[in-house]
Amino acid sequence: MGDYKKLIPSFGCREGQAIICDRGVEYYSDDIMTLCRFYSDNGADEILIQDLSETDEDHENVIGIIKAAAREVDTPIIAGGRTKRLEDIKKYLYAGAKAAFLDVSLQENVDLIKEAADRFGSEKIYAYLPGTEYLASQEEYEQLGASLMILDTDKLDADDFDSSHMKALVESKKPILVFCDQDEPGILTSLLKIPHVEGAILTVPEEKEGNCMLLKQELKARGVVVDTFETDVEWEQFKLDSQGLIPVVVQDYKTLQVLMVAYMNEEAFSATLKTGRMTYFSRSRQSLWIKGETSGHFQYVKSLKLDCDNDTILAKVNQVGPACHTGAKSCFFKNLAEREYRETNPLKVFEDVYQVILDRKENPKEGSYTNYLFDKGIDKILKKLGEEATEIVIAAKNPNPEEVKYEMSDFLYHMMVLMAQKGLNWEDITEELANR
Repeated sequence: MGDYKKLIPSFGCREGQAIICDRGVEYYSDDIMTLCRFYSDNGADEILIQDLSETDEDHENVIGIIKAAAREVDTPIIAGGRTKRLEDIKKYLYAGAKAAFLDVSLQENVDLIKEAADRFGSEKIYAYLPGTEYLASQEEYEQLGASLMILDTDKLDADDFDSSHMKALVESKKPILVFCDQDEPGILTSLLKIPHVEGAILTVPEEKEGNCMLLKQELKARGVVVDTFETDVEWEQFKLDSQGLIPVVVQDYKTLQVLMVAYMNEEAFSATLKTGRMTYFSRSRQSLWIKGETSGHFQYVKSLKLDCDNDTILAKVNQVGPACHTGAKSCFFKNLAEREYRETNPLKVFEDVYQVILDRKENPKEGSYTNYLFDKGIDKILKKLGEEATEIVIAAKNPNPEEVKYEMSDFLYHMMVLMAQKGLNWEDITEELANR
């Protein structure tokens, strides 16, 4: 169990739409990716997507949406809802879900738990309990290989919080996530204070304004340990300028591109920690301003660091849209002086080469070897990849490492052609490696 309680927004997916249920009543949002991005940026610890598809075709469509969401946001995704065989669980996990859940009200799903846990690891298999009556069988699900229980019930409300349903939950003692309305902070607080309740799965409000970071501040004030931004250095230790301000250098957290420089006073710094959105002090207007409040180009905090002299903050952020008021990605686009240099940052080189390959795929160029491979198709690409792998093995027997370097470069190029052919990118690969 983690050191803090998790908040996990939940919504269903059917026919490409986000389907949000509140006590059995369905209402819709037509953009599931907007929901994923919003909650990921606004403090969700994980996101639960319920596959509500009714046909095989729509099931594949939902898998594609889960894959796109896993690629788009940093927040881990839990998925499930339409599992008839082991292959369905594999699809959820291979799409990028951190774990798949199985509805134990279906006996065939109970039978699948052990097979799935043996195949993919118990940490990736959860048991979905559609009512408190299933709490009595938690030990069985755990022995089969489910590492976590998900309790879904609309019976835990303010009127019967001390009922037998609640008593069964308190006495269960197994690691569990519990569904709860986020507009019921008192009930939510009580649930999260139960030691073995690891987090709450939240019903998304119809207005889609459920900001988990702000909800965490309420829970924190009620004594619940949640994951918020905390500082190890107090404001009094910062070295400020004559106006009581500290400069903030802002970077894109993925590319590390410097986006802008702004200033904070103590109030702006506190607001940034509280909301997770970069908030600054405008020297010209002499007032606070939330970056993106007017344009929608918010900056969501990934990390804040203080330099060795305590007089400058480095902020790594997820930038929505351009950072500059001119529409440029970065405020630093006016060239003053430059000397040609060769880019050797490995990740930048890989990405640059991959983008050239993608461009050839989308905009064919006559005489291009890359386009020759795409034209010949998957079998030719795989044949070349196999040949290059063999060349690496042969070259490795040679004491001269230069030959290995040459053959590895050939292999990586052909591997990137395969990535482009299969719709993968470097983020997919590096994320998978990081997960291991």
